[in-house]
Amino acid sequence: MSTRYRRGVPADAARLAEFAARAFADTYGAHNTPEDMRAYTAGAYGVPQQTRELTDPAMTTVLAESNEHIVGYALLRRDISPPGVTLDAPVEIYRFYVDSPAHGTGVAQRLMAESLMAAQDLGGRQVWLGVWENNPRAIAFYKKCGFRDVGTQYFQLGTDRQTDRVLALTL
Repeated sequence: MSTRYRRGVPADAARLAEFAARAFADTYGAHNTPEDMRAYTAGAYGVPQQTRELTDPAMTTVLAESNEHIVGYALLRRDISPPGVTLDAPVEIYRFYVDSPAHGTGVAQRLMAESLMAAQDLGGRQVWLGVWENNPRAIAFYKKCGFRDVGTQYFQLGTDRQTDRVLALTL
């Protein structure tokens, strides 16, 4: 699979909104109620939301594309960080998704490398992320990339308050 990596631009909003909603549903839909999934995706995905994210100077979207189709993306943002993320200038990998047909092809590793460069471009000295405690595949991937577990935080999915592991990596 020939994949190119680039920063997202506002013209990508519609394609990104479709991919992001589908990737989220593919990853978590079987583990959550349809009502909770709808409640979360209604506010998290859509052309207006992705346009705001793509134009926000405190955020960077990294796209992985193959044959003009998005096969993965990461959204990074400068934001407040939870306890355990202790260095100045933290950057959060707020979203990180790779299309399931691209699993095992190296797309995730390259997308992570591109994401870490984007975090540095945002002025980051440490990068962190929250990953659902019931997603062992993702946790293993992040730890393989050098992230270490520094605590927990909560993630609200509709009416369901879930626990995320907080993982961090010094740049």
